[in-house]
Amino acid sequence: MYKICLVEDEKNLNDLIESYLKRENYEVVNFYNGKDALDYIGKEKVHLWILDIMLGDDITGYDLIKKIREVDKDVPVIFTSARDQDIDKIVGLELGSDDYITKPYSSKELVLRVGKIIERVYKKITDVKEYENYTIDVDKRIVLENEKELNLTTLEFDLLLLLLDHKNKSFSREEILKYVWGEDYFGSDRVVDDLVRRLRKKMPKLHINTIYGYGYRLT
Repeated sequence: MYKICLVEDEKNLNDLIESYLKRENYEVVNFYNGKDALDYIGKEKVHLWILDIMLGDDITGYDLIKKIREVDKDVPVIFTSARDQDIDKIVGLELGSDDYITKPYSSKELVLRVGKIIERVYKKITDVKEYENYTIDVDKRIVLENEKELNLTTLEFDLLLLLLDHKNKSFSREEILKYVWGEDYFGSDRVVDDLVRRLRKKMPKLHINTIYGYGYRLT
């Protein structure tokens, strides 16, 4: 799930944008002033920032993007402003913003712009999935926990992908056998239990539920 930080001091607008973003399955962390946003920068991984330029306190969107760029030079930033002035857009671009939208704007339009940037920056670079504090690079078949690589076997990684791609779906042992081991596997389905046990041990934050007498589900 992609995390978006929204900095907007107009509470009604902030809450409205948050609701639109959550409908698109984004995780939203919202701030109503610059100070709280400034204190948050660098504490957790953020995939995109939406910054109002003029905030209610002494901190501006320009101050925030300068701090953001000290921590992460690549994370996308969208500026919003009630002033439709070229100088604001130019300054924003010089400071490293990716887009600029003028108030009043449609919340739907902003969400569409967010989606396009997320698609361009993340989804077309590589197929990366995130779960809890795990980062799974599908193309490289690498799993990181807090930037430390975990040593998963081929079967463990294949099971992980199956569960991640179908969260909340229940799989029987037979279905897991066919996906991970292949159609031509002959043997006890209890190898599935052993594989799940090993995956749980290496990735204890995976919420793999046991469905007794049937199989497993990731939540």
